[in-house]
Amino acid sequence: MDIFYKVIALLGGLSMFLYGMRMMGDGLKSSSGVAMKAALAKVTNSPAIGFLFGMLVTCMIQSSTATIVLTVGLVGAGFLSFRQSVGIVLGANVGTAITAQIIRLMDLNAGATSFLYFFKADNLAPMALLIGMICIMFIKGDKANTVGGIATGFGILFMGLIYMGSAVSDMGDGLSNLLTAFEDNYLLGFLAGVMVTGIIQSSSAVVGILQSLASTVGLNFCGVFAVIIGVNIGDCLTTFLVSRIGARPEQIRTALVHVIYNVFAASMIIVVLTLLRLTGILNDSVWYMQLNSGGVANVHGIFRLVPAVILLPFAGFFASMAEKIVPDKPAETTEDAESEESLKELDMHLITNPALALDQSLELIMRMCEVAMHNYDSCIQQIFDYEDERFVRMEKREDLLDRMADAVNRYVVDVSPHITTEKETLRQGFQIKALTCYERIGDHAINIADDLNNLKKQKGSFSEKAMQDVDVLATAVRDILELSQQVVSGKDTALALKVEPMEEVVDALTETMQARHIQRMTRGECDVYSGIKYDNILTNLERISDQCSDLALAVMAVNRSGVFGQEHRYIHDVHQSASKVYQTTYRKEYDRFFGILEKNDREWKEKD
Repeated sequence: MDIFYKVIALLGGLSMFLYGMRMMGDGLKSSSGVAMKAALAKVTNSPAIGFLFGMLVTCMIQSSTATIVLTVGLVGAGFLSFRQSVGIVLGANVGTAITAQIIRLMDLNAGATSFLYFFKADNLAPMALLIGMICIMFIKGDKANTVGGIATGFGILFMGLIYMGSAVSDMGDGLSNLLTAFEDNYLLGFLAGVMVTGIIQSSSAVVGILQSLASTVGLNFCGVFAVIIGVNIGDCLTTFLVSRIGARPEQIRTALVHVIYNVFAASMIIVVLTLLRLTGILNDSVWYMQLNSGGVANVHGIFRLVPAVILLPFAGFFASMAEKIVPDKPAETTEDAESEESLKELDMHLITNPALALDQSLELIMRMCEVAMHNYDSCIQQIFDYEDERFVRMEKREDLLDRMADAVNRYVVDVSPHITTEKETLRQGFQIKALTCYERIGDHAINIADDLNNLKKQKGSFSEKAMQDVDVLATAVRDILELSQQVVSGKDTALALKVEPMEEVVDALTETMQARHIQRMTRGECDVYSGIKYDNILTNLERISDQCSDLALAVMAVNRSGVFGQEHRYIHDVHQSASKVYQTTYRKEYDRFFGILEKNDREWKEKD
């Protein structure tokens, strides 16, 4: 029964290590997402630059798996081409070795009077936890929370290592016998490394266990090298399985390059070690050399760095192999290709990095804006020149718009567990509001088209005066649509202030045109059925302008304190205020469009 509790203690320490590493990595990702995206823009087709970038990112977020999954997502989103990603994948393999170098602080041996005493794991862990809790609980702000998360994760990671080390020391005899078996059977050691890494899904955690063993019961080079090679292979296999879920051919190739490279790297290490051993260069003193935590870290680092440097010139060869193994899919129909192009930015591999993920969802929202405006223009064309083919195209775009709205809504919600800052929360809320507005604008446009389609079937029509009026209103709505598009794309709060007065002008135009149409109906200039459809069109146009107002208000809520959650009060205050921007814009647009109505009326009187 005693062994059961020792195993539980070991697994508990491993759990703390994994959670601490994830917490630290999440904090680093949330603080570096924007910088990471900017750096990616500078990555060229040079594998060397990609290699350095991949190594740097992995050092920052402490996980080669996270880096490669992120890279797969960026390839899917169009940030990177498949060929550009190859260097990053190779660099990620090297960057993950930094975790082992941090863990070697476990071996630090210094007295209380030494400066290095501060960096001993059993001192550093509680201090990191203390700093983390102070930042999280007593200091307000997103940056403090991020720093607190990183420090707390760092502390939990080392506490897990200390706990694992304690549990391992209590299991010394059994583990020593197990490691002796690895010294005599390299295949067993290799398979153990692959299987344990596959189960834990973290090469850093497995190497951390080896370092704990080295610090307590001791490890020989001949007993650990095969395990480390197996760890490298196990790491790339789990990453490949994760990365290919829902992926397209170019993304699968990126994940496959990781496997191909690691197989070549492992084969090269085995061949070199065999030759060195047979020639006596790798003598018994080295072969049976006992390693401490730092020694395991160095072996792991060498096995990662040296093959990467040697094989980097062959990055193009690895890419060609992946392209042959995973060919492109057959060409799709035009409609399918359009849908795929519109939705490709939303890659689930990016959701663990909210900054990048929300950038991608915003791009799709702006594409929704384009589709919605296209359908708006089409529905207005239908008023003056109805075409059955145009109506069919509008229905297809409306279906596409609905699918885009569903996809981006699910994606933005899926990012929620990874959001750690107030800024990202506000961005998320804005995007949900924006996608809803554009989906409704599309709905109103198709409503107009449906009314016109029914009117055509009933052989109804509008009078020339009614057509002139609706043309004025449609122009005003098109202007506010364009203005709101500029506001959303540029996050321009100054421009957003002009949307609400324009929406009020549209309201005034709609009320006036409805009254004018009732007068025409009473004079017998329009029939009742056509009049109902006309009123529906005016109402839908007015509601489109309402959505533009909501979009501008959503931008204000993100960029101005005190607006979020108080949008209705803010609008009320704007209407009651004597804002110069509001009054000037309202008067200018009112005079412009009502001036056109008056001009049209004068022309009709002259004709009569």
